[in-house]
Amino acid sequence: MELIQEILVFITFFFAVGYMFTKFIYKPAFLKRQGSKENGCDTGCGSCH
Repeated sequence: MELIQEILVFITFFFAVGYMFTKFIYKPAFLKRQGSKENGCDTGCGSCH
């Protein structure tokens, strides 16, 4: 039973580290937001924020 518990802790730890890595360091193409083009604000003037 202790072995299963340790495996679950390691899995949870690796999911947390992976989440923090994709949140702050590396953003894959499928996770990037495309919100600026949906609103019609792709001029880059800064007036739409």
